[in-house]
Amino acid sequence: MDYGQTAELLARIQFAFTVSFHFIFPAFSIGTASYLAVLNALWLWKRDPAYLNLFEYWKTIFAITFGMGVVSGIVMSYQFGTNWSVFSERAGAVIGPLMGYEVLTAFFLEAGFLGIMLFGRKRVGEGLHMFAVAVVAFGTLVSATWILSVNSWMHTPAGYSIDELGRFVPENWWEIVFNPSFPYRLTHTVLAAFLTTAFAVGAVGAFHLLRDRTNRQARIMFSMAMWMAAIVTPIQIFAGDMHGLNTLEHQPAKIAAMEGHYDSHDGAPLILFGIPDDEAEETRFAIEIPYLGSLILTHHLDGRVEGLKAFPEDERPPALIPFFAFRIMVGIGFLMLGIGIWSLWARYRKTLYEARWLHRAALVMGPSGFVAVIAGWFTTEVGRQPYTVYGLMRTSESLSPVDAPAVGASLTAFVIVYFFVFGAGVFYLLRLMHRTPVLEDDRELERGPHRASGINPGPAQENTIREGGDRAD
Repeated sequence: MDYGQTAELLARIQFAFTVSFHFIFPAFSIGTASYLAVLNALWLWKRDPAYLNLFEYWKTIFAITFGMGVVSGIVMSYQFGTNWSVFSERAGAVIGPLMGYEVLTAFFLEAGFLGIMLFGRKRVGEGLHMFAVAVVAFGTLVSATWILSVNSWMHTPAGYSIDELGRFVPENWWEIVFNPSFPYRLTHTVLAAFLTTAFAVGAVGAFHLLRDRTNRQARIMFSMAMWMAAIVTPIQIFAGDMHGLNTLEHQPAKIAAMEGHYDSHDGAPLILFGIPDDEAEETRFAIEIPYLGSLILTHHLDGRVEGLKAFPEDERPPALIPFFAFRIMVGIGFLMLGIGIWSLWARYRKTLYEARWLHRAALVMGPSGFVAVIAGWFTTEVGRQPYTVYGLMRTSESLSPVDAPAVGASLTAFVIVYFFVFGAGVFYLLRLMHRTPVLEDDRELERGPHRASGINPGPAQENTIREGGDRAD
C-alpha cells in the first residue's frame, strides 16, 4: 500500500468534509443577515409589527447559524498546519495576509455588532440598532469577499513571483485580490447564498401556510422569498454562465471534466447524462444534444471545445465527480427558476397564499440551496485537481509529512464529533423553524444579558446613604 498516496486522499477527504459541513452555515448566514437588515428597515419604515415579529423570529436562527459557522470554520485553519503544512509554507505569504484581513475586518465587524443586533434595540435606540444590523450584514459580505479572494487566487494565481525556495512571494496585492476569477466567483457565491436563504425562508413560510393560510407573518416571509426566487434566479443563471466562460479561459481541463468531453470538438454536443470513465477515456451511455455544448460554452454553434485528451494525463482532473456535481447544481438552479415563475403566475392570479401545490413544492425545495452550494463547491474544487495552486503546485506536493493512520484517526474523530454536535444544532434550528410566527409582546430586555458581577448603585442604596447622611447631620 502506498501510504503517502493514502494519507493524501484521507487529508483531502478530511478537508472536504469539514469545508462542506462549514460552508452550509455561512451560505445561510450571509443571506439571513441581509434578510434581517431588510426586515428591520421595513419595520422602521412602515411600523408594521409583523416585520418586527419576523425579525425577532429569524434573528435567533441567524445567531445559532452564525455561531456554528464560526466554530466549524476554526477547524480548517488547524488543518492548514497539520495536514497541509507544505502548502502553508510555500503559499502562506499570499494567503496568510488575506485570511488575516478577513479576521481584522469582517469578523470584528460581525462579532462587535452582533450583541447590539441581538439585544440592543431598547438599549441603544432604534437608529443605532439598525446601524448594527446593517454592519453585521455588511460584515458577512466582507468575510465572503476575503475568503473567496483566497480561493480564487488558488484557481487563477496572479500578482506573485516564486523565490529560490519555491515560495510564492506577493508582488502586486491588487492583482492578487482581484485575480481573474474573483469577480465571477464572488458574484456567483453571494447570489447562491441569497438563494439558499430565500428558499429556506420560503420553505418555512410554506410550511406555516399549509398549517394556517391566514397567518400574516407566514404570508410575508413566503412572499418575500418568492420575489427573491423570481428575481435572483435568472441573474444567478446569467452569472453562472459568465463564470463558466471565465473558467473555460483559465481552466479548460475543468470545463472538459464538467461537460464529460474526452475528445475535442468543433460544434461540441451537450451531454445531458452519462457516466464518465477516465480509464476508457469516454463517457458511457451518453445522452447528447448536438452543438448545444459549443453554443453554451463559446456562444457559437461550431465553437471549439477542448476535451480531456488534449491535456497530459497527469494534469487532468477526475471527471466523474465534477460531471455529476455540476448537473446537480444546474438542475437545482432551473428548479428554482421554475418555482420563481410559478410564484409569479400565482401572484398574478392572486392565489399566492392559496396555491397548496406551490407551497408543497416550496417546502420540498427548502434544502435545495444547501445542496446546490455543496455541489458547486465539489465541482470547482475537484475540477481544480491535481493542483492546489492551479498549474503551479500539486496537491501531492502540498501535504504534510503525516502518516495515513494519523489522518484517518483524526478524520474519524471529526466525523463523529461533527455529526453529534452540529447534528444537534441543526435539529434545534429545525425546531425553531417549526415555531409558528405569531405576534407577541416584545420582551427583549427580559431576554437580554444581565450584569453578572459588580455592584450597581440603586435607589435603595441611594436612600440608605442619604438617610445615613441625614442621621449623621
